[in-house]
This record gives sequence, C-alpha cells and structure tokens, in this order.
Amino acid sequence: MSDQFDVIVIGGGPAGYVAAIRCAQLGMQTACVDAWSDSKGQASLGGTCLNVGCIPSKALLESSAWYEKAQHDFSQHGIEVKNIKLNLAAMQARKDQVVSDLTQGIKALFAANKVTFHHGTGKLLANKQVEVIGKKNTLLTAKHIILATGSSPVNIPIAPLTDDVIVDSTGALAFTAVPKSLGIIGAGVIGLELGSVWRRLGAQVTVLEAMDSFLPMADAQLAKEALRQYIKQGLDIRLGAKVDGAKVKSNKVEVSYQDAKGAQSLKVDKLVVAVGRRPNTRDMADPALGLALDERGFVQVDDYCKTNLADVYAIGDIVRGPMLAHKGSEEGMMVAERLAGQQTRVDYETVPSVIYTEPELAWVGMTEQNLQQAGIAYNSGSFPFAASGRARAAGDTTGMIKVLADAKTDRILGIHMLGAHCSELIAQGVIAKSLQASSEDLALTMFAHPSLSEALHEAALAVGGHAIHIASRKR
Repeated sequence: MSDQFDVIVIGGGPAGYVAAIRCAQLGMQTACVDAWSDSKGQASLGGTCLNVGCIPSKALLESSAWYEKAQHDFSQHGIEVKNIKLNLAAMQARKDQVVSDLTQGIKALFAANKVTFHHGTGKLLANKQVEVIGKKNTLLTAKHIILATGSSPVNIPIAPLTDDVIVDSTGALAFTAVPKSLGIIGAGVIGLELGSVWRRLGAQVTVLEAMDSFLPMADAQLAKEALRQYIKQGLDIRLGAKVDGAKVKSNKVEVSYQDAKGAQSLKVDKLVVAVGRRPNTRDMADPALGLALDERGFVQVDDYCKTNLADVYAIGDIVRGPMLAHKGSEEGMMVAERLAGQQTRVDYETVPSVIYTEPELAWVGMTEQNLQQAGIAYNSGSFPFAASGRARAAGDTTGMIKVLADAKTDRILGIHMLGAHCSELIAQGVIAKSLQASSEDLALTMFAHPSLSEALHEAALAVGGHAIHIASRKR
C-alpha cells in the first residue's frame, strides 16, 4: 500500500505539527507521522513539549507556586489561611488534564486543516518514501519530507536510571509523593525548574553542577542575582561539583562527586539526571541515504533548514541552535512557507530564552559578556523592579530589566530580565529587536501606568541617562 502526499512530516512536536498545519493551510496535501502514546496507548500529539516537557512542567510550576504563596505570601495581602494541605495526586491530575486537553486540541487542528495523521514511528527511505511502523505498517510517499523527530534526555553511565529512584526529567514530573530529599545533576534550565517545583512542595533539594559558572548563557549580572535568589529560597546549588557515581542502596541514592575540596558524597531519596538533551536522529533515516549529521548527531542544514538530500528538510531539536519549542515552530512555519514559494526566514538573533523559576529569567540577543568578547562598544541601561509601582503593589520586587544598545547606532543588541512575569515581558524586547529598534525608540514609546512593562521603558531611558524613577547616568 502506498499513499502519495505533497509533504510528509515525521514528528508531531511543536516543530512538526506546526509545519504540518501550515503546509495544509497553504494548500499542500500533508501527512504527519508521530509515535507518542498516552497511558492508554492512544496517540498523544505535541511531542516532548506537550507530553513530558514544557507544558507539564509549567503546570507543576504554577501549582507549586500557588502552594508556596498560600503558605508564606498571602498574609502580607491581608489574607489569612490555615491548615493548608498538599494534595499531590490532585495536582498531578490537573497537570495530566492540561496535557490531555492540549494534545487533543492538536488532533482537532489536524482534522480542521485536513492533515492526515499516522500513529507510529516514521523512517525515511529512498525515493522520499516513509515507512510508518505501528499497529498497521504503512508506506507513504511525498514530494517533500520534513524531519522533526525532537530530542530525548541525555543519560549518563555514572548514574543509570532506575524505576522511580534515579530518574530523568520525565520521571521527575511524575513523582507520586514529595521526596524528603532530592538530588539533581545539572543546574541548567530543566534542573532549576524541576528543583523549584519540588522545593516549593517540601523537598530538600541539592543541585550538583559540574561547571564553576552558573547559567553562563545568561547575562552574568542577572545570573549572579538569580543564583542568590535561588539559594535564598532554599535550593542548595553546588557549583564545580563533578559527579562520578550514583548507586541505589536501601532505596536511597548515594551520589559521589568531586569539587574543589576533593571527594564528596550526598545521600538523597531521589535523584534527577538533568544534564541536557540529545537529538532523536538514530534510525530516523535509512543509512544508505547518506543524510549528513554532525559529530553530535544533529542533522546538518543550511539557513533555511535544507538537508543535503534533495527535498528533505529538518527542523527543531534535531538541528543547530537552541532546543526551544518556539524556535522549532518558527522553523516549521518557514519551511512550509518556502515550499509554497514564499521568502520566509527565521531571525535566529531574536530567539527568546526563558527560565520559568521564580523569579523568572528571560533574555533575547547578546549579553554583556558576548559584547565584551566581540569588542563591540555598547551602552547599558537598567531599572530595578524595586522602583516599580506595580511590582510594589504586587509585593514582588525582585530583579531588574537591562537594555544593551550599540554605542554608535543605539540599535538594541540585547534585553535581559529577571523578575515576575518576565516570560511575558520579554516578548516586548523581542518585538523591539525584530524591528531593529533603538533604545531611543523604546524610550519614546508610551507604556501604561502602573505596569511591570514600565521597567523596560525606564531601562531604555537609562541607556541615555534619562531614567525618571531612579538616578541614572550614561555609561
């Protein structure tokens, strides 16, 4: 049996399903192949992001934040509550329902846009054929192929996964009880977010990070303040801690590591391995095709996500760039539109990054250390949320916003934020940078008062030494 399509997308995550929907919208007969299944064996679209990543983690972050606020913050607002109890089963059920609603929503979008869905593992064969291995094996053929198979957590031999004791990020989202003590290997985005969830719910959390620096991809000033806040909240973050072993003994995990003082050990109830992710490119394509991969297993593509194979594209986590859902979605849109003859491109300099801890850390563009290393002269302006009327009214004044602009042209080079709701506020910075705005453009823009966004306005004013609500001077 052979079914012919204009486009076949292998992978139904944020890169793949967006590409499939956009191709269908543009008049192409489109099929999407994806193997994700729910607990009942039914198709569950959305990939890692919706099933075991972005969405469930944010659901738990939101729920755990409310739990902590009820315990510690409501009283400052004149709200007195007593006998607060955690119902973890209900919290996990809510998370699962959020995931189910969204994955079912993608099915509905496929139906509305007439995308043909095949539940199974897709493999690219010769002549642009795709073998679908599932309950019923199928062979599909298309004019164009889009590879979007996503990524998986990296496992490390020194800490082999075990049932419910040593787990990866997927397992850490499914705990049925709050561990008394929790160890996390890796102080990256995933480790910090998962650590925040379980600390808020009552776990004693220790994070072991091999590097001596903390969040080196973020602006150093804001990363330093973020570290201070996380430690203040109760996260035990140990930098320069190189784990060399982890064993389960008597249902506890004994972790050994090396730091500047020598050999160290840690005993915890649960251990989470969060050291990064790897591209799912193994067995994705017949080796005889010669699909070009780099030394780390990423598919090699050009600026428009073309592979070395004719009419075959690759997007999302399996190609260069940050493993971010929104980056993959934009690549999916770009490929679909270019197949339709449009001249769409992705501006990789305006990809926003967010860490959904509390306070949230978000940025777009270059950091101060990037600019200094590149020898680019720049001006900097910043504004603390402590000087924001809206932040004070909300009772959450941690953090700041920083604007970096070219010293000659005043064009915005980077915007960095630490504080409440920065995952939302950073979109304003992305828009400004996408439009190649100057700090003066932002300074001349009217912002609503009172709002947290005013901090961005003041930071832009501060670039030129004109901030109103703090003393500022041009650097």
